[in-house]
Amino acid sequence: MTPGPIALTFSEANSSEIFAQRLPQSTDDTLPQVLAAVVTHLHAVIREFRPTQSDWRKVIEFLTDVGHASDERRQEWVLLSDLLGASALVEEINSRRPKTATPNTVRGPFFRADVPELASGSDISLDGIGETLEVSARVVDLDGGPVAGAEIITWQANAQGFYENQQPDLQPEFNLRGLFRSDADGRFRYRTIRPSGYGVPDDGPVGRLLGRAGYPLRRPAHLHFLIKAPGFETITTHLYDGSDPHLAEDAIFGVKPELVCAFERQEKGGPCWRLDFTFVMVLARRGAEARRGAEARKGSEARKGSEA
Repeated sequence: MTPGPIALTFSEANSSEIFAQRLPQSTDDTLPQVLAAVVTHLHAVIREFRPTQSDWRKVIEFLTDVGHASDERRQEWVLLSDLLGASALVEEINSRRPKTATPNTVRGPFFRADVPELASGSDISLDGIGETLEVSARVVDLDGGPVAGAEIITWQANAQGFYENQQPDLQPEFNLRGLFRSDADGRFRYRTIRPSGYGVPDDGPVGRLLGRAGYPLRRPAHLHFLIKAPGFETITTHLYDGSDPHLAEDAIFGVKPELVCAFERQEKGGPCWRLDFTFVMVLARRGAEARRGAEARKGSEARKGSEA
């Protein structure tokens, strides 16, 4: 009987290499490569900080608590990803756009997809608590042409810094949320209240851990937007209040110069605030390639016509 290969003994020096050797070496699937890379970095951290068994059990308990704190109203795993900068880094890698286009930011843990569609000009502040803010916006393409029929979902915190799904017993359902569609000129508008900055939730395992580490858990005042239109890349972004003192330390790394806005004071018709903004969409890659192909064909036909 031919003896089988002798397995290498697992040790501190070769732990990640032994794990990687047990994975299939196929180049058709990147999952084994990703797992090997994650384990290599994880084992390197363990070797560097040398946790005790008790320390490692606390890590497992923390991850368990994160799972228990996640439900249909609160996504603690998303919060962890956001605060570690992982969400922002994924957005940076996957949404490279021309300078004139509206940049993406992270969606955050308080998004809801089931918001009601409202007519342009509607008021999304269902409890009327806070200073009135009138939002007037336009959705255009890179050439400045209107993007008609775009779907816009907006959501925000209230004047005390809480989202509706954080306070289901204190705020009306869908308070400060709405779905709008741009008109033929790419415009939409609505009324809301001026949002407040807030501290990232620290009543869960993620907030408690980062707080103990001394990490700044403030978010400057902002409005969220998710904008979709056929043939265009989806925009997921924030608009920030330029007067907020915490712009430089946004806990989830979302502040970009293009997204910092002036909330202008208006006295006509009663005191309120006004925000004007233009969202610039980029053609989806397939749509952009098709447009370039059409322009190339058009140029070729024009050249042929001139030669004739």
